[in-house]
Amino acid sequence: MAHLTRRSVLRGSMALGATHLLAAPHIARAAATTASMWFSQGFVQDEDVSLRKAVADYEKQSGNKIELSITPFAPERQKIVAALTSGVVPDLIGFSNPNEILQIYAWQDRWVEVADVVETQRAQFSDTALVASQAYNSVTKKRATYGVPIRAAIVPCHIWKSLVEKAGMKLEDIPKTWDAYFDFFKKVQDNLRKQGERKVYGIGFQVTANGVDPYNLFMAFLVAYGGQDVVTRDGKLHLDDPKVRQAAIKAAAYLGGAYRDGYVPPSAINWNDADDNNAFHAKLMVMDVDGTLSTEVAIKEKHPEWYFNEIVTHGTPGYPNDNAGKPVPAIVNITNGLIPKGAKNVTVAKEFLKYFIQPKVLGEFIELGLGRWLPVMPALAKSPFWQNPKDPHLKGYVTQGLLGPTIPDYYVFNLAMADVRNQHVWSMPMIEVARDGAKPEAAVDKAFKRIEEIFAKYTVA
Repeated sequence: MAHLTRRSVLRGSMALGATHLLAAPHIARAAATTASMWFSQGFVQDEDVSLRKAVADYEKQSGNKIELSITPFAPERQKIVAALTSGVVPDLIGFSNPNEILQIYAWQDRWVEVADVVETQRAQFSDTALVASQAYNSVTKKRATYGVPIRAAIVPCHIWKSLVEKAGMKLEDIPKTWDAYFDFFKKVQDNLRKQGERKVYGIGFQVTANGVDPYNLFMAFLVAYGGQDVVTRDGKLHLDDPKVRQAAIKAAAYLGGAYRDGYVPPSAINWNDADDNNAFHAKLMVMDVDGTLSTEVAIKEKHPEWYFNEIVTHGTPGYPNDNAGKPVPAIVNITNGLIPKGAKNVTVAKEFLKYFIQPKVLGEFIELGLGRWLPVMPALAKSPFWQNPKDPHLKGYVTQGLLGPTIPDYYVFNLAMADVRNQHVWSMPMIEVARDGAKPEAAVDKAFKRIEEIFAKYTVA
């Protein structure tokens, strides 16, 4: 991300025909009334313009009024926590900020159930989006739908085509399996060193304990190495599964080893969420593994030649398979619309959400925001915007995050994983390997012990 606060995490607390996509949105008109909505400020101005258009269109068609408050990411997160703590809440939080706030406060029975809203478009949502709209309530002792899926994001690979070619190599030569894929960029660095280039590194791994990027990076490697069942849909932890332990060891070894062996910028050990984006734009590394298309969108207007000709986003089929050649499911983070208990106008909040998630409205909202976020409905990926052959980033991005195999992040299954992420437990094994030369097995066992302690605090019936 271009700003640290955009990716900071909370600490301590299918088929749809083209005719339907083009159909005019419908809403029920009733006596005019007002609802308040909070929304996080967009990464680029286009996102805020897109939101304001959707709100204005709703107001025009319904006669209702939406009091919209757009706040920068970090301050809005603080507003949400303060509101839920005090009980003085808005009618609608349009963007779960951060995403796991849905699970955190569902646990405390702080959200209004919205299954009736989701039901209006259930057939259009991806299965991953539907699962991510649910959470476990420790008061009722059951899972329920508390979120309305709005948009999604994954972690693609961003590559400087020009640096690959400068090293005398071609994008077409990049292997399709996991280790070989990342080893390729080590070879690119080696070739650049032979040419006298000392400032460019092959890989931009965030081997750090700041922000959410390191967690996303480690989890991608954990899944690729066979650890997908670390937490299953029933909320159970499976650190006793040999496949999970081996996957974690391999992830720590590869990520930490790449830094230790000099293929990652030395400053990466202290990076915040924004720093890898800045380093990539400065051509400090050939490739980066980072969430959303923020890396590309940030330079589209100022450097269109970079966007269209020099930077490549690798989604499926460019995104690597596992070492056995099988597709690796992308971990998808879903942002949800939320209605807090205590809201004064639940009726209008729900009516707006029903309007907002109609395919035509939601698709336009995502596309006017330049496609940094992904749609949550597979049919929307078929639009000319996402399939534009002149754009080198969008088709691969939407294929990897919506049309290919996907899974929700693990905090959806058990809130404990959000706590694991916020405490940066997964960061420590790769940091200890990278900085201290620790044995991956010992570093992972230490992390496993801490994870078990955290999960012990969250009992899912």
